[in-house]
Amino acid sequence: MKKILLIFLFFTVISSFAQNKKVIEPNSANNTNIARPKLVVGIMIDHMRWDYLYRYQNRYDSNGFNRLLNGGFTCENTLISYTPTATACGHASVYTGTVPAINGIASNNWWDMKEHKYVYCCDDKNVTGIGSNTKKGMMSPRNMVSNTITDELRLATNFKSKVIGVAMKDRGSIFPAGHSANAAYWYDEEKGIFISSSFYMKDLPQWVKDFNAKNWADKYYAEGWQTLYPINTYTMSTKDDNNYEKTKWLDVEKPVFPYNFSKFMGKDYTKFWYMPQAITYTFEMSKAAIAAEHLGKNNVTDFLAISISSTDYMAHTFGPNSIEAEDMYLRLDRDLAAFLEHLDNTIGKGNYLVFLTADHGGPHIPDFLKEHNLPAGSLQLKNAVKEINNTIQEKFGVKNAIAYQTYYNISLNYLNIDSAKADAEKIKEFIIQELENVEGVYRVVDKKKLETSGLQPIIKERLLNGYFPNRSGDIQVIPLPQWMRDTPKGTDHSLWNAYDAHIPLVWYGWGVQQGSTHRETYITDIAATLAALLKIQMPNGCIGHVITEVIK
Repeated sequence: MKKILLIFLFFTVISSFAQNKKVIEPNSANNTNIARPKLVVGIMIDHMRWDYLYRYQNRYDSNGFNRLLNGGFTCENTLISYTPTATACGHASVYTGTVPAINGIASNNWWDMKEHKYVYCCDDKNVTGIGSNTKKGMMSPRNMVSNTITDELRLATNFKSKVIGVAMKDRGSIFPAGHSANAAYWYDEEKGIFISSSFYMKDLPQWVKDFNAKNWADKYYAEGWQTLYPINTYTMSTKDDNNYEKTKWLDVEKPVFPYNFSKFMGKDYTKFWYMPQAITYTFEMSKAAIAAEHLGKNNVTDFLAISISSTDYMAHTFGPNSIEAEDMYLRLDRDLAAFLEHLDNTIGKGNYLVFLTADHGGPHIPDFLKEHNLPAGSLQLKNAVKEINNTIQEKFGVKNAIAYQTYYNISLNYLNIDSAKADAEKIKEFIIQELENVEGVYRVVDKKKLETSGLQPIIKERLLNGYFPNRSGDIQVIPLPQWMRDTPKGTDHSLWNAYDAHIPLVWYGWGVQQGSTHRETYITDIAATLAALLKIQMPNGCIGHVITEVIK
């Protein structure tokens, strides 16, 4: 009996305690809010070599790149862990935290072996342009099969966070913004305005229409491009007039300052890509987005993904050692300083987190290097492919056996090979043998036999990380260092070498420890580190690691 009474008293006390215990509601004032910045700003500089952080440092403003370097955390040895090191791959990799082999963005464009057709990375025939009736609007992130850190932020806040992408290039805006973004905006070169697609919205917001109505491209065309400082002070560059710089794209006789763009006003907006003012234009659009969308004023973290595209057009045309490169980066530095000051004034110092990086680097122009007795050359891949195709038609009876070649990837036309009842493996072996005899080629490998190729481990690993089935071709051409495909003038990128794969990575602001590291870090680590800082899940294909030294 006493035992029963004791049990009864025990449960009575427990019940009373439970009824009187104060229940903390999820929204109670006693709940501690998760510490996060008001706004995250990702700034990607297209085609920015790591050494640009220091090459012109003594001429940079104290509030631009130098503010980030002196007040933030820099990862000095950040590498791209795949090839091809192309624009679409870089933007997708930074924000997915993974490699093309997982996120599916195998190049800027590819031959789809299932559909037997050429595909541009952002192509989406199921959407329409918003703000424009041109094909430039038929874009979305659907070809990217994994999600992004921006998607994870939206998920973590039950879609209360705003995410917006801004870039001149569609792929520079779309992939960073992710699948669930509120908006992504990019430049329509046929109209000279920012546009979007029906993937994101039904109509452009009024603030974008108002921004476009200012006719920025014509305004900047009227200014032209002159050097920021007296041209004789550009001591980190070669002479202005060089026959290895391109002129065709800009429609000029010589690639020399000053550049007059007034003749393009009102009729040709393709030349705007090459102007440093296009950088200012991108930052102005970003400022307009912050104001109109009240970014950083939410009760959760917002995200603005910015990509600077004109640096890539400049680099392809003039190369890294040009006065044009030096001037563009000095102007970019000024725009960066003004933008950081704008964040100070609108979001508040210490309330925002910035990271700055690049999608890829880029090599010097081969003829410039040869002038200084450095080994380099132009690999005539396009001509070689044409000749091999003709020989295959004679030898094997297959017309256009090579369907497509891009970024040193060769894709076979299996429809034509099967129709001719030819042996695809023998044709593949013949192509490899012929390409290995082309001047400037180091190795040619069957992409399905990479594991047994005998390549150096670092090259093999980067090729495997870049291989996505049905999008990455059948054969990989690996040139000698500093040899580039079909570039008698200007420069290119997309290889495994340090000049393409070594990129800047600087963190600044909320939650960031001041300092630097020289240990090896990777492009895939950026999303993982952002996830740790924001206390959210990593993207669903992320293979990166948290750069712990960054976190305060």
